[in-house]
Amino acid sequence: MRTLTHAVAVAGLIALSACQRNTGAGQDDLYTGRAFVTGQDERFRADGFTEALDQVLAKVTGDPSIANDTRLAALTASAASLVQSFAYHDRMEGLPIGDEQGTRDRPFDLFVTFKRQAIDDTVRGLGRQPWTQGRPRVAVFLSVNNHGREYMLASDGELGRDQRDALTEAAWRFGLPVVLPAGVAVTPPPLSGPALLSLPVSEIEQQAKALGGDAALTGAIVWADGFVGWHAEWRLAWKGSLHRWTIRDVSFDEAFRNAIGGAARILSGHGDPASG
Repeated sequence: MRTLTHAVAVAGLIALSACQRNTGAGQDDLYTGRAFVTGQDERFRADGFTEALDQVLAKVTGDPSIANDTRLAALTASAASLVQSFAYHDRMEGLPIGDEQGTRDRPFDLFVTFKRQAIDDTVRGLGRQPWTQGRPRVAVFLSVNNHGREYMLASDGELGRDQRDALTEAAWRFGLPVVLPAGVAVTPPPLSGPALLSLPVSEIEQQAKALGGDAALTGAIVWADGFVGWHAEWRLAWKGSLHRWTIRDVSFDEAFRNAIGGAARILSGHGDPASG
């Protein structure tokens, strides 16, 4: 039977975040969130600060479920007071401004860096601890089945380019470093989703280590006729244990956020993610 050892022979790292590329890696990345806004005036900025704060609280704790804390509404109302700095990135940079794309409705990414001590104090006030040191690197082994066309996601090559971007975004969003196998290692033929998900923990952990990973995330993501979105199954091998969860009928962006957010929740000690 073909095993992951045959499927993964060469490793390749993916870029972790646009923010790291622009400002350099460091602890500040954990305290930086990003929001989509359609202008640079204060009307849009307040909502952007709130969205970015929600992201940062999840990133700093490693616990996406913090978004369900009913005390957040009062905190996010004063998000501006926690801001250290912010900057805009024009999503249409280099393109001419048209009649319907003036400054008022031009799309921007708003990057917001919050005051570290203020966020740490906020997190502790919510009964959690900042997770700022020793984040494990997660090796990702993923089978993609798009209407019957199946492949394993790799760090390079033509297949899965948008999905690599979604994985990169999710990794940055939760502050979790990830690594993918290089394309030469996973083609052809790829492991099927069921085969990948049934590999023993020892085999998965061995190959994660070969990639420079500390934990191993295996997954299968499927879009088929009759589905209203992607269906994804995830397995995280960590310290000899295997954690399982699923999500259904979502975009692949949401599926990757569910995968990396779920992994962060487990690795930070907040328990298993719920299936949905």
